[in-house]
Amino acid sequence: MSNSTTQHYTPPQRRGFLKRFAAGVIGAVVGIVPLLSGIAVLFDPLRRKAVQGEPVFVAPLGAIPEDGTPRKFSIVASRTDAWNRSPQTPIGAVYLRRTGPKTVSAFNVVCPHAGCFVEFMAARNGYFCPCHDSTFALDGKISTPRSPSPRPLDALDVEIRKDKEVWVRFQNFRAGVHEKVPA
Repeated sequence: MSNSTTQHYTPPQRRGFLKRFAAGVIGAVVGIVPLLSGIAVLFDPLRRKAVQGEPVFVAPLGAIPEDGTPRKFSIVASRTDAWNRSPQTPIGAVYLRRTGPKTVSAFNVVCPHAGCFVEFMAARNGYFCPCHDSTFALDGKISTPRSPSPRPLDALDVEIRKDKEVWVRFQNFRAGVHEKVPA
């Protein structure tokens, strides 16, 4: 009785290597495509430029006094940031004033000095900031030399549409600087 143990040599299987290699490549492609798509979706809002300064309907022309007295109006618009879109929310306020039968001027209610809200004071025939006593004439210019504001009230572009709708290109500006720099 001969007890012989023979071990058989099995050469490496090329097919097994090729199968594992192909599975690895397919797995990487299948995993990378969704990963890259997810990254693109995540960063897409940051790459887009925000739409700024689109005209917003503020009021009917008839709501603004014909005698030139300023009237304060809220600006209500959809707000969009990098990832969120808010429907019709207050984003600011303006003073509208008739300067002619079909012409209107608009000023942002934020004081250029420190960002407080100015008020129209009929007794003073101008705008007044209660925070630091900045004073402005009806045309938005600084009315007294001792006024601490570095610039006049921030005027905004106005459009009259259909001879009865007042649209304003609303924008906020940095307070405390001499130049009118968008915020």
